[in-house]
Amino acid sequence: MLELAGIIILGILAQWVAWKFKIPAILPLILIGLLVGPIAAAYLSEDGSKWIEPIWNGTKGLFPGDALYYFVSLAISIILFEGGLTLKRSEIKNVGPVITKLITLGSAITFFGAGIVTHYIFNLGWEISFLFAGLIIVTGPTVITPILRNIPLKKDISTVLKWEGILIDPIGALVAVLVFEFISVGGGSGFTKTALLEFGKILLFGTSFGFTFAHALAYVINKKLVPHYLLNVVSLSTVLSVFVLSEMFAHESGLLAVVVMGMVLGNGKLNNLKELLYFKESLSVLLISMLFILLSANINIEDLMLLYTWKTAALFAIVVFIIRPLAVFSSTFNSKLKLNEKLFISWVGPRGIVAAGIASLFGSKLLKQGVEGAEYITPLVFMIVLGTVLLNATTARMFAKMVGVFLKSSDAILFVGASNPARLIANYLKEKGKRVILIDSNKNFIEQASNEGLEALKVDIYGDDLTDNIELNDVGYLIALTGSDTVNKYALNSFSKAFGEHGSYRLASSKEILKATELEKKNFFTPKDDYINLLDAYRENPSIIEVKIETEAEYITILGLLSKNDKTVPLFIENSDGIYLIPEFEKIDEPKENLTLSYLGKKLEDQQE
Repeated sequence: MLELAGIIILGILAQWVAWKFKIPAILPLILIGLLVGPIAAAYLSEDGSKWIEPIWNGTKGLFPGDALYYFVSLAISIILFEGGLTLKRSEIKNVGPVITKLITLGSAITFFGAGIVTHYIFNLGWEISFLFAGLIIVTGPTVITPILRNIPLKKDISTVLKWEGILIDPIGALVAVLVFEFISVGGGSGFTKTALLEFGKILLFGTSFGFTFAHALAYVINKKLVPHYLLNVVSLSTVLSVFVLSEMFAHESGLLAVVVMGMVLGNGKLNNLKELLYFKESLSVLLISMLFILLSANINIEDLMLLYTWKTAALFAIVVFIIRPLAVFSSTFNSKLKLNEKLFISWVGPRGIVAAGIASLFGSKLLKQGVEGAEYITPLVFMIVLGTVLLNATTARMFAKMVGVFLKSSDAILFVGASNPARLIANYLKEKGKRVILIDSNKNFIEQASNEGLEALKVDIYGDDLTDNIELNDVGYLIALTGSDTVNKYALNSFSKAFGEHGSYRLASSKEILKATELEKKNFFTPKDDYINLLDAYRENPSIIEVKIETEAEYITILGLLSKNDKTVPLFIENSDGIYLIPEFEKIDEPKENLTLSYLGKKLEDQQE
């Protein structure tokens, strides 16, 4: 009981450490597992036993017989189901040719390149070599996001790395599952007629059960045939049922079934998809935390000693410094990416949770089947995972500076709120050459912004979606323009550090306009306007007007006129150095002449009549 509680506590502690220090969680999880397992047995324990023994050895252990194998199988099925839920057909279509090539051509180069190299370096059979290659195809968002979170990059680079990780996760898992299943049905003996028939059965039952039960579950959820409070547990039990049922009809088809089920549900019309994703994500965190400590602890020191050879370093170097760049440069040929951007994408390719988890599962299964060379699968994949995560976590920022993709200044603008006035202002700034991103929880506002050609994200301001989005690394201005004072204040309090490098501004409330101190007013979008004034000005004249200003006296006069009228909102000052919010411009020591002042609302000539 103490060991089981210890695994959960250590796992969650490792997740917290990963969050706190912005590193991939898999790193502390595997290190803790190795510490309490093989390292403790070899160097720390007086009786030579592991501090945590995953499998019952006659005197101690958590799981008797094949119980650990069953637990890992079920846990991986849930993790892969969640991965399938995140894979959208529309995303594959919209991510552009570079990412499409990376997850197709790039994956093929990695698969065949790593398979051939592994075969000749370690003298392993072709089946085991290609299984290893299939496992290291995947990168995964859970390892890329923490590494890139604090590196300001151009959006193109962040987008490529983010979507490669998201899309290749289930695709890579599917490739690995198919290779493993072919090895299993062939018994490692090659491409026999029986193996092909069994492989066909796996494809048939895996896809059939996954597709059928996905539609059945979607029907049950959409028709509200189960109460809301049972929604998540019914979904979980369905996933486990599909996995077990598929395994009964065709051995080793369960993982394929749950990946297909996840993909079908993720691309279907499921009313509670986001809620289901949140639940599965929380469950996956717990399972991953337990899983990797157990799997790492289950490795024996003899398995690690298999890697104590020059061949390991040679394989790692070829995979990371030859095969990965070859895959990236082939996939980005004739693209708009520059040479330094291709070099950085080549450098960043950490392998993640799915690779390590499936490797442990498949390695133990193949060892039981007596497949020659199966003992290499788990340690080799763990070596690639740990090596790439450590390499990228420690060098990505430095390498970004070396090749010149590190942004010295973050100039993109993040708008909290995508109402009509906010979209008008965002379009104006976009025409001035600024990158502008709007976020809102209102689906209609986001759709309207997207239709206008603006970059818009449906985001819950109180969730973690915002800080986890590496595509926002180049944001340096935060502007909150919602109709809620609470949301505006929360946005500045919570996200100024992450997104307000050059300034954070919000709309004031009507009370604040009258009572706010000068210090508080420095964070106001405009010193005298609340959301009602902004809407009134938009209704009066939904366009932004520019006025040329020659002298400082003219600047003071025009700004005074605009400030007195409730139906005008002064917005920006533009000079030869750039464009500024008026509160921002007032702070800097710049001459107030030869400017362009822009405002929203009633025209000046109409006010002077």
